[in-house]
Amino acid sequence: MRVKNFNITVGAQIYKSCSDEARLRILNLIMYHGEMCISDIEIILGYTQTKTSRHITYLKNSGILATRKTDRWVFYSIKEEMKDIINLLHQFVAKDQTLREDIDTFETMFSNRELAINQSHLVGNS
Repeated sequence: MRVKNFNITVGAQIYKSCSDEARLRILNLIMYHGEMCISDIEIILGYTQTKTSRHITYLKNSGILATRKTDRWVFYSIKEEMKDIINLLHQFVAKDQTLREDIDTFETMFSNRELAINQSHLVGNS
């Protein structure tokens, strides 16, 4: 599904949302992983909970992010109808060194999490 009623107001809101470095970094991580929770974004980017939450709320209110709640966790993803637009904008900044370092940090954190989960299963099965 794509944005059906794209107009200057929608376009301006998307550009405003993507005009901040913190929001671009958040979008980069979500685009890379598909969906993320706020606590992982905080850790990877080194932001406070307040700063991360403020930027996530801005992206959500602008219509870019969707949410999925599981128990006490909220996962954020890019709305299906916004993926094409955000992907086009992202192509211009995707090779930025900071964004690449964020992805490296994510991959390290994710592999460490998987290792910890596997180790806990091994201990539990002993």
